[in-house]
Amino acid sequence: MNCLIDTNILISASLFPESVPAKAFTKATIYPNVAVVCDYSLDELRRVYNKKFPHKLHVFEHFLSLLMLSVKIISTPAEDECVPDENKIRDLNDRPILRAAVKYGVDILVTGDKDFLEAGLENPKIMTAAEFVNS
Repeated sequence: MNCLIDTNILISASLFPESVPAKAFTKATIYPNVAVVCDYSLDELRRVYNKKFPHKLHVFEHFLSLLMLSVKIISTPAEDECVPDENKIRDLNDRPILRAAVKYGVDILVTGDKDFLEAGLENPKIMTAAEFVNS
């Protein structure tokens, strides 16, 4: 299963290695799953660390080095490559992640973002970290 990991899961997994998001990240990287991260999320992850956790950039760099060995990085489609149901996502900043998930045929999008969780999307399946870990 292709599992796209959203930025908020990556942040929690990197900062709290024993957390449920970290367990979800690990599960996504283990066969038969394939962990997928879009480049948009990596850019967002870097921005968040630089803004909110500048004293923990070493944690970010370590996590990023592990991430690069265990996930498939996909490019984010342009704004003009809209996908069905994109308008169900309230936050315009989340839509590129949905576009990437749909374009690359992701089965599951693992997130803690309410905009995804409350959107009623069926493809890809939207799951919280806890739902994914327990599935």
